[in-house]
Amino acid sequence: MGGATDQVGQARAALGEGAWSDALALARQAATGDDLAEADRLDVVAEASWWLGRLDDCIEAREEAYHRYDALGAGRRSGQCAVWLWEHHQIRARSAIAGAWLRRARRALEGDPECVEHGNLVLREAEVAHGSGTLDQAAALAGQALELGRRLGSADLEAEALQTLGRVLVDSGHLAEGLGHLDEAMLSAVEGRLSPFATGKVHCSMISACEQLGDLRRAAEWTDATRRWSERHPLAMWPGICRVHHASLLQQQGDWPAAEREARRACAELDGFHVPNVAAGYVEIGEIRRRLGDLTGAEEAFARAEELCGQQSPGLALVRLAQHRIDAATTLIARLLADQTWNRLARGRLLPARVQIAVAAGDLAAAEDAASELERIATDFKSPALAAAALSARGRVQLARGDSAAACATLQQAVQTWHHLEVPYELATARLLLGQACKECGDDDTAARSLAQAGEIFERLGAAFDTAEVAGRAPTAGPPAGLTEREAEVLGLVASGATNKQIATTLHLSERTVARHLSNIFTKIGVATRTAAAAFAYEHADLLAPARRADSG
Repeated sequence: MGGATDQVGQARAALGEGAWSDALALARQAATGDDLAEADRLDVVAEASWWLGRLDDCIEAREEAYHRYDALGAGRRSGQCAVWLWEHHQIRARSAIAGAWLRRARRALEGDPECVEHGNLVLREAEVAHGSGTLDQAAALAGQALELGRRLGSADLEAEALQTLGRVLVDSGHLAEGLGHLDEAMLSAVEGRLSPFATGKVHCSMISACEQLGDLRRAAEWTDATRRWSERHPLAMWPGICRVHHASLLQQQGDWPAAEREARRACAELDGFHVPNVAAGYVEIGEIRRRLGDLTGAEEAFARAEELCGQQSPGLALVRLAQHRIDAATTLIARLLADQTWNRLARGRLLPARVQIAVAAGDLAAAEDAASELERIATDFKSPALAAAALSARGRVQLARGDSAAACATLQQAVQTWHHLEVPYELATARLLLGQACKECGDDDTAARSLAQAGEIFERLGAAFDTAEVAGRAPTAGPPAGLTEREAEVLGLVASGATNKQIATTLHLSERTVARHLSNIFTKIGVATRTAAAAFAYEHADLLAPARRADSG
């Protein structure tokens, strides 16, 4: 008995040193004849197997350990096993089984509130409440766990409670307080005060919050710290999860080849182990493929993600838009928004696509509603990235409504904000829209410059469809005599013999506006009559025709 107990102790010591393979070998070699010693041995097997990525072996050993502890009346140990089994089945996306284990944990620990194991249970219950949108309950539970962790002097419980409470507060709109809690948890992590599990969980939670808020600079800072830490735990799931976050960051920074390599490596490392993050990896691959113009590759990646997590990806709606399947794109983005009734940050990430698709469908009322909601979310959460997205969305709607002057002003702000955030694809998209707005305002020099800058960025990124779109919108030789595109169109109709009333009807303008255009035209081309204006139009037909074609398109 003593020898077996010593071997289990040695295995636990190896766990403490991160020697997962040694711990597993020692635990498997231990021959125990005592139920408690056997339960401890199985618990070590489970822990070492988890860190080695052998989740099936981990679950099998942990379940057996739970039953042995439970039979012995060891409530804290059986309760902690049940808490871990909730984690394991959540990783495998088995929410019903996970929920059953959490209820067993509650039964084992509810009569023993002054222990770390009870705090771990309460934290998981807080996570469940958070996931269901019951934010007040989630905050209260996380607060209880935080007080308990500090009272018991448990650095792990305190840090995990800080990160849980921080994420709940961020989703509730209390950004400063929420991020402050996350920073405090991170401080314990970088000081080396936490266990490997708590360290990894806090790191990943912080990066996820930064991504959620679009705080790319902060995300980059913590991503570097996370990668350095995770490389010291190469046999655990953390490097793979960190790679998913790193891929997202690289994708936004415009290094798409590196982003795709990281995402594919993450999928390989986490395959068969952490289902939600494998799905997230495939979503990143899909986004990269879509932006590169590989719609088939994007569809395949999004389909793989859906197989794993059961949910379609927002990027698939934009694939459908690129395929000119506007009804399918509209239905999909509407359904995804309907699934996010309480999570405003999640809605904020979906609304730019909703605006783009609604504009393409000609549903400007829906586009207006989506842009307005995005503006409110950006204001409430004080997120620079959401603010930039809101400006781009508003400019897109203004452009679709024909308010090109307002669109120019809005999109210029969007360009400045995206430039400050150093997000090249979104910057190029805003420049493309700005170029279009300036062209419609008759500011051909600014239009040409903005479109050229957009084209350079898209070409450098390898965004094939967007590069082609810029080329298609490149300004042709402008109308003569400084005429605007609209004035050229009016002059063309004058040359065809149309009256002011007929021109107004054709162009959906008021007769007063037509008269004002004619006055400007006569001044610019130096004539006093419609007949002379028509003659000027015939003489410059080659320059007026491209403008008319561009407007009609």
